Amino acid sequence: MKLAAAAYPLDFFEDFSGYEVKISTWVAEGAATGADLLVFPEYGAMELASLGGRAVAGDQDLAVREAAKHHEAASGVLARLAAEHGVHILGGSGPVWLEGRLVNRAVLYGPSGVIGHQDKQIMTRFEREDWGIAPGAGLKVFETPFARIGVVICYDSEFPLLSRALAEAGAEVLLAPCCTEGFAGFMRVRVGAMARALENQCVSVQAPLVGEAAWCAGVEENTGRAGVFGPPDAGWPETGVLAEGALNAPGWVVAEVTREQIRQTREDGVVLLSRHWPEQIERVAVPVEVIAG
Repeated sequence: MKLAAAAYPLDFFEDFSGYEVKISTWVAEGAATGADLLVFPEYGAMELASLGGRAVAGDQDLAVREAAKHHEAASGVLARLAAEHGVHILGGSGPVWLEGRLVNRAVLYGPSGVIGHQDKQIMTRFEREDWGIAPGAGLKVFETPFARIGVVICYDSEFPLLSRALAEAGAEVLLAPCCTEGFAGFMRVRVGAMARALENQCVSVQAPLVGEAAWCAGVEENTGRAGVFGPPDAGWPETGVLAEGALNAPGWVVAEVTREQIRQTREDGVVLLSRHWPEQIERVAVPVEVIAG
């Protein structure tokens, strides 16, 4: 399988056709790499807030609601592009209304249409205290012709039990689309994505927003580099880094792996973290002994 992660900048659009032209170009360029899967970042859909004008996009509350208004239209474009190029696409996540509350949702598209969606599970302080974004429904694993896929959106990638649940349900590839203002935030997700690949002996894909979008409240500054990671084990890079772009450089980063490589590592790696994971449970069942110095 060939996996492509986007380092994606936000743009201001005067009308929906501007968005359609941009996303069509990005998908075409990603598909031209031969990738089976294109991964766009967390809150990539926030550029749709520009369709309400600068006053709306610059207002913290109005921006997320404006972006949510255009979810269905943008979804239709991405579904069409997946079919045209014969690729799978994890669209940039964004706000969607669910039972009267906004959730942060990423949709997975295949050549035959929408496969499903994953809502973010654990909100950052900004999402819960300022934006009013709520957790969505539970975790899902998506079966594709090239791999079983799980999605851990940004902050979710920093919580090991979420990825572990996906791995135990069969996930071989974990997608970590992210949106982080500063370098430290980007590194938290990067460390999380690499740790999840190590623990679950699988592949993780980090796709960040990059660059400035001073006109859009909540995502004014974005820092990151796209990367694809695996477990540092036999047959993998010693660093665990399969591919990585330059910091804040827009574009696609592509890596190629096989399901057999993942299977082999899980069954007969130098270490067997995935198999030995349950041994932790019995070790922590006994209360921790505190010893005075």
